[in-house]
Amino acid sequence: MSTQNTGKFFGEYRHTVDDKGRLTIPSQWRPEMVSTSNDFLALPSLTERSVTVYPPKMIEQLYERFSQISMGDQDGQRAIRRIMSMAHNFACDKQGRINLNEKLIKHASLEKSVVLLGEASKFKIFDESFYDQLMATEGEGEELADIAKGFGF
Repeated sequence: MSTQNTGKFFGEYRHTVDDKGRLTIPSQWRPEMVSTSNDFLALPSLTERSVTVYPPKMIEQLYERFSQISMGDQDGQRAIRRIMSMAHNFACDKQGRINLNEKLIKHASLEKSVVLLGEASKFKIFDESFYDQLMATEGEGEELADIAKGFGF
């Protein structure tokens, strides 16, 4: 059985970012290297201090959504401009690392230790201390159960 990714990201992994901004992706999350379209797209998260990484399967969907924003929609165009000014498209190297650009590292305040959090169809990268604070302050089981009910769980 292959350990290569099928476009699904689950779990939490703790890794380090090296001085060149490189970060190792868990082997289960890496696309098959034989593919020529193994590019990831990293964008600044809009709701929290993190980086959202989209796999090849999701990039086309994002492109379609962005292309549907009217040229006359000033707020939409401004948002695209700000988001895409920090966007970074890249592939895993032979060691399974990705390279984050300086704008994304600064946006998410990433230090040496980071957390990669799988969110089913994409994953997020958080600074480890920020992530630990975030998880400590989030609601307990009852709130989670109410939210899950809204999704049909």
